[in-house]
Amino acid sequence: MRFAHVTFPGASTTEFVAVREDGAVAVSALFPGAPRTLNDLIGGGDELLDRVRTALPAAAVTPLKGAVFGAAVPAPPVVLAVGLNYAAHSSELGLKADTAPTVFVLWPNSLAGHEGTTSWPRDLSEAVDYEAELGVVIGAAAKDVGADEATAHVWGYTVVNDITARDIQFAEAQWSRCKSFDGFTPNGPFIVTADEVPDPQDLHIWTVVDGHTVQDASTGQMIRSVPTLVAHLSQGATLLPGTLISTGSPGGAGYSRDPQIFLRDRSTVTVGIDGIGELRTHCRIID
Repeated sequence: MRFAHVTFPGASTTEFVAVREDGAVAVSALFPGAPRTLNDLIGGGDELLDRVRTALPAAAVTPLKGAVFGAAVPAPPVVLAVGLNYAAHSSELGLKADTAPTVFVLWPNSLAGHEGTTSWPRDLSEAVDYEAELGVVIGAAAKDVGADEATAHVWGYTVVNDITARDIQFAEAQWSRCKSFDGFTPNGPFIVTADEVPDPQDLHIWTVVDGHTVQDASTGQMIRSVPTLVAHLSQGATLLPGTLISTGSPGGAGYSRDPQIFLRDRSTVTVGIDGIGELRTHCRIID
């Protein structure tokens, strides 16, 4: 199943919807007490998801044309980002992939939706880069799980663009701030339940900037797989339901290109993962 957060034309509030081929259905309207948010649905476990799945075919559908998308994962308890998880990307940045994953936290103000506009002042950074990433959303709480059981704790997947101010990244000892400016973590358009992604290591992942393909890879090229990451992150720290994990970006970053490619005023960047979706972001630089 696919879910999203949208504001329909003429509406003033955002709806949590289930997405069908012919449109979208407000999840809250499916039955009395139905979940109104993604976190509510995740918290209800498999039983609640099955009830939503059963009610969906008979529900009234609203066309998605003209709807404004919010972040697919708008209120995670935390966003955990993994750096240097593809050999090509760590090499092109001149950074070593350590024996343990590089992990940092992204701030909630950075979350944004499909077709949104991310803006930043020119004096903040003129070296803003793109990073296509597979987003993993935790379902059942996970603590001290092994890699062989980790995928049982994954509720679904989404697309993340880990936008990064490279000059700030290399000027500071931590990576959270340079990737957490307003709108720097768009995700979506959809969150896809785990049953629709049989193998998270067999997905085509790519980025197009202003009509040019700049990243083109497979999630199979990850240094550490999704189960390995979930298991590692759960050691000693409970991964709460709804946690979003951004699993790292493949090679092709703009910083490493010759000449370099950075996001410009009025750039459009689309990151996509086959079977999950295409996430488009419009860029504005404020003078």
